[in-house]
Amino acid sequence: MAENQKPKYYITTAIAYTSGKPHIGNTYEIVLADAIARYKRSQGYDVFFQTGTDEHGQKIELKAEEAGVTPKEFVDNVSSEIKRIWDLMDTSYDKFIRTTDEDHERQVQKIFKKLYEQGDIYKGYYEGLYCTPCESFFTESQLVDGKCPDCGREVQPAKEEAYFFKMSKYADRLIEYINEHPEFIQPVSRKNEMMNNFLLPGLQDLCVSRTSFKWGVPVDFDPKHVTYVWLDALTNYITGIGYDADGNSTEQFEKLWPADLHLIGKDIIRFHTIYWPIFLMALGLPLPKQVFGHPWLLQGDGKMSKSKGNVLYADELVDFFGVDAVRYFVLHEMPFENDGVITWELMVERLNSDLANTLGNLVNRTVSMTNKYFGGTVTDKGVAEDVDADLKAVIENTPKAVETKMDGLRVADAITEIFNLFKRCNKYIDETMPWALAKDEAKKDRLETVLWNLIQGISAGAELLESFMPSTSRKILEQLGGGHVTDKPEILFQRLDLDEVMKKVEELHPQAEEAKDGGEGEAAAEEAAVIDIEPKEEITFEQFGAMQFQVGEIIACEEVKKSRKLLCSQVKIGSQVKQIVSGIKAHYTPEEMVGKKVMVLVNLKPAKLAGVLSEGMLLCAEDADGNLSLMVPEKEMPAGAEIS
Repeated sequence: MAENQKPKYYITTAIAYTSGKPHIGNTYEIVLADAIARYKRSQGYDVFFQTGTDEHGQKIELKAEEAGVTPKEFVDNVSSEIKRIWDLMDTSYDKFIRTTDEDHERQVQKIFKKLYEQGDIYKGYYEGLYCTPCESFFTESQLVDGKCPDCGREVQPAKEEAYFFKMSKYADRLIEYINEHPEFIQPVSRKNEMMNNFLLPGLQDLCVSRTSFKWGVPVDFDPKHVTYVWLDALTNYITGIGYDADGNSTEQFEKLWPADLHLIGKDIIRFHTIYWPIFLMALGLPLPKQVFGHPWLLQGDGKMSKSKGNVLYADELVDFFGVDAVRYFVLHEMPFENDGVITWELMVERLNSDLANTLGNLVNRTVSMTNKYFGGTVTDKGVAEDVDADLKAVIENTPKAVETKMDGLRVADAITEIFNLFKRCNKYIDETMPWALAKDEAKKDRLETVLWNLIQGISAGAELLESFMPSTSRKILEQLGGGHVTDKPEILFQRLDLDEVMKKVEELHPQAEEAKDGGEGEAAAEEAAVIDIEPKEEITFEQFGAMQFQVGEIIACEEVKKSRKLLCSQVKIGSQVKQIVSGIKAHYTPEEMVGKKVMVLVNLKPAKLAGVLSEGMLLCAEDADGNLSLMVPEKEMPAGAEIS
């Protein structure tokens, strides 16, 4: 590398699916990636930051049909809305790729053909007993009384032609790679999940084409097939920077690949740490240096849902709080490994306490005192006291602390370090009491030194803040001016009244209140309700004692693709993780399941449901209308606690 050449840093987000407008949970990822990209630039890296939209698939085809437009018209509209929100959030991406881009589609076709010609892709069939209403294949053993296990209807023998990728061919090589590169999958819990639940038990071949819909990249040598989603979507990370399957890749690709960081949601970690690396191995390309599966940002009362009226959108939040306040919240409130929670109440609390008080008031007081006592300009008079040393130590140490946190992708912790500096500056004001110093002419130089130290501390924090709150950082530095402050302080964040905010929220979301009121009415009506069920045969205490019940924590959950009612959960019970399939998709989403502590029948004999192994049972209560509720501990209990 030439002496003056900057080290490269290539960061990507998952490309957003164009089924609809992204809510704040979807938007979190682009803001997180932007914070990392901005920080790397501040460290002197030549950053390339790519994001975009995933635009093919049967779901898009159906949504377009419902909307009375072509699939291309549908995705054009949604992609443009996603890009608008990414821009609204002040994200500094370098490329916005769309999987309908001609150059991307052309490379997907070339990649498919290359993998087929070298024997990694072969033609086969989905074959089994087909349920037309559910559009799903089942084996004989998966049927219930000879009928569809999901809807109970008749099934018919059928098969669908498809191309498959030989995943098992590369599985051992991938296992070896992951073991030799412990930093590849982050956090470590995600790595353990991939190894124990997917790689070590053995990989099945992956379907990479479909014939049951048309909205996709056609397989050019067999045009009745379209490329299935993951081979299409995942390859954007290389096609977007100039990869060519014929060997004529651009200089940009040669410079940027392998990616330094794929930033994705934890729900798609399997596709990025198993399928994608294997595709790359088959193409003879190096693997990305790191894949980080970040947690989810959830609404306070569960997963965001339009029917609940509780969906929060970035542009709506910005109207209330401003761009940087929303950026601060989603970055600061997300733990490294566990899900974060967002509510209107929390947003107001954070804005008032952290932003308006800790930061905004600090800047306001410092600018005001500098103007009041020194006409807006101060210098370092060198009149130091013991109390100055600790402030200067925090100023000096904070950049390194932030760097350490950012190197570990602990973005929330990095922001906390910066705000600890601002809090230390506030404490310094209380310790030095500039208003008292101003009363004694003999202490004028000491007062000027105090204000100089404050400006240095706030400026240092503001410079670090640029990665996370770029507009706020700029406003602070403009006001402080390196010792010559503005004539009048600008209010950075206005305090908000929670009652007024909630009143406006109710006006925006009347359906949420109606649902809430209706729920309370239903609860009152059901308070005295009871249900009698047919009693089962009595059992002995010994029979009951043979059943092992424990508290389990759901650490991951996804839909069973060939089923309309099944969810597959990874449940942590003590030091082990069990895979449990449950027929509760109509009552819970995968996002709602993650993080719950539940009651588990642990020693139930394993069985396959819709072709997926289930190693236990989650216990639920059911009312007369068939509504289900998971049984959860009344108090906080550790995963693995025995239930007796």
